[in-house]
Amino acid sequence: MFTAIIPVHNRADLLELLLDSVARQTVPFAEIVVVDNASADGAAELARARGCRVIGMGQNAGFARAVNQGWKAARTEWVAILNSDVELDSRWLERLMAGIGEAAYAAGIILDAANRGAIDGTYDLVSRAACAWRAGHGEPAPQNSSRSAIAIAPGTACIFRRDVLDRLNGFDERYGSYLEDVDLGLRCVREGFAGVYVPDAVAYHRGSATLGRWNPQVVRLISRNQLMLVARHYDRALFRSCFWPIVAGQLLWGLVALRHGRALAWMAGKVEGLRGFRLESQPSAQSSAKLRAFLMASESEIRRRATDPYWRWYFRLTAAH
Repeated sequence: MFTAIIPVHNRADLLELLLDSVARQTVPFAEIVVVDNASADGAAELARARGCRVIGMGQNAGFARAVNQGWKAARTEWVAILNSDVELDSRWLERLMAGIGEAAYAAGIILDAANRGAIDGTYDLVSRAACAWRAGHGEPAPQNSSRSAIAIAPGTACIFRRDVLDRLNGFDERYGSYLEDVDLGLRCVREGFAGVYVPDAVAYHRGSATLGRWNPQVVRLISRNQLMLVARHYDRALFRSCFWPIVAGQLLWGLVALRHGRALAWMAGKVEGLRGFRLESQPSAQSSAKLRAFLMASESEIRRRATDPYWRWYFRLTAAH
């Protein structure tokens, strides 16, 4: 049985579309828990009227803390984590259940809600620079695709075994919002948990519908959280070997922010991330090897598939490293 966990901050109109799609599932959810981050547009009242259990946070506590409150309150063995700006195909949960097998978590294909012939994302990949790419972003939706093992399930729309979240203590709330799902995935890599990509489980995503993709707060948090990923997961040896890719990748991301008029937000995030920066990771040799292997495999797939200028320049600059 599954509990749907839906954090929300305003945009009651989008929440209503999601709840409609949840109600159409061929395999029903046992319960729907909406975690309200101090919405001011009636989103919480809408959720209650639709029969959801609502947990009020009293403030905008961020995605990570809201999801943690939700799964800890769940009464089922499995939970689904859903952004409030997604809609689900009616067989989304049915197909994930059929495809998950022995995996600890699963994600399906996420299509662009504005262009349903294009991929918004699938699973996440991470470069040595600690910059993430949602695999397949911008590619045409495939006609045929097979299931595959994955390391990082996007928090946009995925399912998790509750005991795995309990063992890993869920999302790290220091991230607030953005890249908290990547951090959880890297911890899964280090602990030996594996997920599965189920491409016939379809969701549709509007993307950054609450604040907007290049909102200054979004840019600041992503910029900060990239450095938090490095501090949390890289030991000294990995940090030294990846130093130039980290510098190149972070500076290139700053140029992208500059092109969108968000250089100050990028800089504010980096200053915040560098304040007290300290490598926290002291993994076992086996855990460190798993993380290094994952990063190299991620870069290999990104190199094959990503076409935007950021990644072209990143691989040019790091070719000798």
